[in-house]
Amino acid sequence: MLNISPIAKRRLYQFRQNRRGYWSLWIFLVLFMISLCAELIANDKPILLKYAGSYYSPVFFAYSETDFGGEFETEADYRDEFVQELINKDGWMIWPPIRYSYKTINYNLTSPAPSSPDTENLLGTDDQGRDVLARLIYGFRLSILFGLSLTFFGSAIGVAVGAMSGYFGGWFDLLSQRFMEIWSGMPVLYLLIIMASVIEPGFWTLLCLLLLFSWMTLVDVVRAEFLRTRNLDYIRAAKALGVSTFVIMVKHALPNAMVATLSLMPFVLTGAITILTSLDFLGFGLPPGSPSLGELLQQGKNNLQAPWLGMTAFLSLAVMLSLLTFVGEAVRDAFDPRKIFVKQASEEESL
Repeated sequence: MLNISPIAKRRLYQFRQNRRGYWSLWIFLVLFMISLCAELIANDKPILLKYAGSYYSPVFFAYSETDFGGEFETEADYRDEFVQELINKDGWMIWPPIRYSYKTINYNLTSPAPSSPDTENLLGTDDQGRDVLARLIYGFRLSILFGLSLTFFGSAIGVAVGAMSGYFGGWFDLLSQRFMEIWSGMPVLYLLIIMASVIEPGFWTLLCLLLLFSWMTLVDVVRAEFLRTRNLDYIRAAKALGVSTFVIMVKHALPNAMVATLSLMPFVLTGAITILTSLDFLGFGLPPGSPSLGELLQQGKNNLQAPWLGMTAFLSLAVMLSLLTFVGEAVRDAFDPRKIFVKQASEEESL
């Protein structure tokens, strides 16, 4: 059993009282868990196959065509009818529900790409003949993982800088604030465009570039909390007892600052996902061919005759960002001491 403090129980109870935020969290987690299994849901390779009495898992391992009686040493193309006949002669295959990966091109379209939704491609194809549903699943996962990474690393740097600025004050606080004023005045979009043209864009390179500017979001909030708590009696008592500065900052002052930080975290995640989508839409984000919601939006703009592209991208982004916003509102209410006080007062009056 977890040892949860009474105030944590009250916050958890208050979070669950916000039904919209509570169910939004569960819906978001279910969608995220489904996207984490994207290779098992949408793939152009079988999940499991049996050939000549041996079992193979092409989703996780690469096998050459010669392993199944073919002629080429390259990796087998399981969508090729010749390879399928070789395997089915002495075995069987279990395919994912969607037989397309995010980069698989459907060469058997009955109409020019982008083709409309049908039984083969439930959400149609894009202008290159790739399955939209498969790209949506992979793009959803990529957006969430990128947003979580940017939020985690950016918040860690922002909390550290804000904590040191508020606790030490003096010249360190003055210099850090002046640096932030100058750094926040930089034209972020133009700098990202210039850097993206010099450095080959990728997941980690783009993450590092955005991290240069996204860490300032939580600095002011954490700095204000440390400025308020550094002169409190229990902090002075800890200093008098000889407790190290690091322990005082982490163990005594940081928990107070984390209340506001955790309340803002879902909104920071929403902003991180929006930034990636915007850069991909402008063509300065992830490399071409990556499963991106922003790239799907761009295709919807460029192919107005295929409304399913724009509608799919818009609805997926709207649902994702709405769920995160509702969760953020519920977390904010849970950490709001006034709501907890009002709840306790009403319970006492009922008694």
